[in-house]
This record gives sequence, C-alpha cells and structure tokens, in this order.
Amino acid sequence: MADTGSDSNDRARGGIHVTNTGGNVTIGDNNTVTNTVGGTQPARDPQQEELLQAIRRLRADLGGVVASEQTTALDEELSDAEDEIEGTGRAGTGRLTRLRQALADAGAVSGILASGVAVAQAVGALLGG
Repeated sequence: MADTGSDSNDRARGGIHVTNTGGNVTIGDNNTVTNTVGGTQPARDPQQEELLQAIRRLRADLGGVVASEQTTALDEELSDAEDEIEGTGRAGTGRLTRLRQALADAGAVSGILASGVAVAQAVGALLGG
C-alpha cells in the first residue's frame, strides 16, 4: 500500500513542497497575491500630529503656486515627511532637518503662505529651536 501523504512521494512525482515561508508565495501563471496587514496606525504625539496636518495644508497650498525647482523639492520633502509620520508615527531628526532646509530654500513661497509658516514652526518645535 502506497503512502500518498508522504513528502518524499510528492517530491518524487514532481510535486511542490513549500515550508517555512516568511511571506506570501505564489506558483504558476496568473496568480495574485494580496498582503493585508492588520493593526492600527502608530501612535503619534500631538506635535507630530500638528506637523502632519500642517504638511498636508502646505502641500495643498503649493498646488496653487507657480512651480519652481525649490517648490518641487519642498513638495518632495513634504511628501516624504508625510509618509514617514504616517508609517512610523514620527518624523526623525534627519527628515526634519531636510524639511527645514527645503523650507528655507523655497523661502519666498513658504514664507508668505500661512501653512508654510505653520510647518516651519512645527519643525522648529520638534527640533528644539
């Protein structure tokens, strides 16, 4: 009597045996893998939440100004900071420093927009000055 449930029999017949995966596995054509991560967003302290909201307002306001190299770079830094806060719950010191520099580089635009001033103040508070 053959042991049809044996791993060695499956391998001998050309079967596929996958064990100890650390992620999703798909084999064959036209497969789809969906990875759903459960859980909640990382907790944010009030200063990080204030910065996130100010970043969102400034990004929206930047949509109404004539784009320049400086405003494009600023928007990219704002986007990266937004992603970091959403993903980890906080923007790190390096990110805040780059954001402060991008604000300074786009000074004329970010200085006249109330949302730009709010981001600069929130960054300053988080960096301690």
